[in-house]
Amino acid sequence: MTLQVLHDPREMRIVSEELRRDGRRVALVPTMGYLHAGHVSLLAAGRRRSDSLILSIFVNPIQFGPNEDLARYPRDLEGDLDKARAAGVDWAFVPDEHAMYPEQPLTLVRVSRLGDGLCGPRRPGHFDGVATVVAKLFHLAQPHVAIFGEKDYQQLAVIRRMVHDLDFGIEIVGMPIVREPDGLAMSSRNAYLSPEERKDALSLSQGLAAAEALCKSGERDAARLVETARAGLRGRVDYVELRDAESLETVETVAAPAVLALAVFVGKTRLIDNRVLRP
Repeated sequence: MTLQVLHDPREMRIVSEELRRDGRRVALVPTMGYLHAGHVSLLAAGRRRSDSLILSIFVNPIQFGPNEDLARYPRDLEGDLDKARAAGVDWAFVPDEHAMYPEQPLTLVRVSRLGDGLCGPRRPGHFDGVATVVAKLFHLAQPHVAIFGEKDYQQLAVIRRMVHDLDFGIEIVGMPIVREPDGLAMSSRNAYLSPEERKDALSLSQGLAAAEALCKSGERDAARLVETARAGLRGRVDYVELRDAESLETVETVAAPAVLALAVFVGKTRLIDNRVLRP
């Protein structure tokens, strides 16, 4: 099937209703565009799990704070659509801001607790914006399965809980982080990095790897693992924290799977990364 591009939410709903009526299994991969190999891996996972694959591309303004990078967020729609065709996407839903929010929304979706730590306090309202737009996309595309990357680990946890609590009936699949050959987690924001900053950004994955190695050697103390990850970071550290992998509650000892998550400003670019530590 040739890639079909939709811009109107009403058209997306009509298509999704027809697909379901025809008995098609629908997968959705929500993105903000500027696709890289990590996104392509999500599309491949969606292709394997569905009869009809929908990609959404929408830079969601309500998940950006007033001092964040909405205006300069990288965009390359033609390049994205080329990648979508190569990945076997059937439908690309590419609405503009007015189509998704014809007026200021009075309804927001908030998942408490899971969005309160880590990036939550540092990006007020961010996860409300994420949950709200994903809920809208789910209603419009009506997928049976939705694919997300584990690099945005907290986002994935928030969406899983929203789907569980509100009975969306959608299978949520988290896919492993895709990294550059040198270990840097792939991110659209890597485009902001200068060559020197790109070198400094490697310290994130290196710090996580050092902590993981220490955990595998038998270390279970959260403070020591956090300090190991933090020690070599180059840039302004926003946070380094060890949380329970499911509840995202703070842990003092790794007795069950725990996510070691960090955020670091490398130059002006805020990068995130994580590693799940298993006792």
